[in-house]
Amino acid sequence: MTGAMTGTATPGTRYRATVIDAGVGNIGNLVRALRRLDAEVDVTCDPAVIRDARCLVLPGVGAFRPPRERLRGAPEEAIRTALQGGACLLGICIGYQLLFDSSEEFGMTDGLGLLTGRVTGLPGGVPLPHIGWNRVFGAADHPLLAGAAENEHYYFVHSFAPEGVPEESVLGRCRHGRSFPAITGRGRVVGTQFHPEKSGAAGLRLLGNYLAWAQLMVERDNECQAPDVDDAAGATGGADGATAAGD
Repeated sequence: MTGAMTGTATPGTRYRATVIDAGVGNIGNLVRALRRLDAEVDVTCDPAVIRDARCLVLPGVGAFRPPRERLRGAPEEAIRTALQGGACLLGICIGYQLLFDSSEEFGMTDGLGLLTGRVTGLPGGVPLPHIGWNRVFGAADHPLLAGAAENEHYYFVHSFAPEGVPEESVLGRCRHGRSFPAITGRGRVVGTQFHPEKSGAAGLRLLGNYLAWAQLMVERDNECQAPDVDDAAGATGGADGATAAGD
């Protein structure tokens, strides 16, 4: 962990990203991929760092409930505060599933409710877990998928997947036993069921697109918050004039 993040990269890097450590899985491959894309990376579950971040990544592997419980309380509140402040959030694999309303894995567990839908088991009749490369079809026009080919292949490892997701939020689908949303997004919250950090050039492109998109959102927010030069000059002049008149 390198401290709070405000969206501005340190000299020598283009981006900053905060990887939320939910206590499950080896995130080394993801950190290396982000650094390869010229990002400075913080790995943390510190609510103060998460709260100030503007480019969040939530990875995870394994079962749904352990990372959900780790995020409950202050970390979850920090994620919501960051999003309210304009942050972007990318969920990956279990981190993606955590974004939805609930999961039925090992009994019903509530999710973060940042995306509409529920996580259910893939049907029998196909090998489970779903491990390996599979194609994503029906890619939407979204900054996350800039430059992606139709039927791009990515690397999956999972036995559960979202369903009941509004079509306007589905950015791409995959099929394994059933069709499921492999990429979903609403506002500044996006996620992938596959592992982009293990998906070769296509996955690296997607991560690069996310970093660039999050940085663009920070820059746009900063522009909106910056005072207009003419308005600021006018306000100063008015104050000076009022002082002069009072004298």
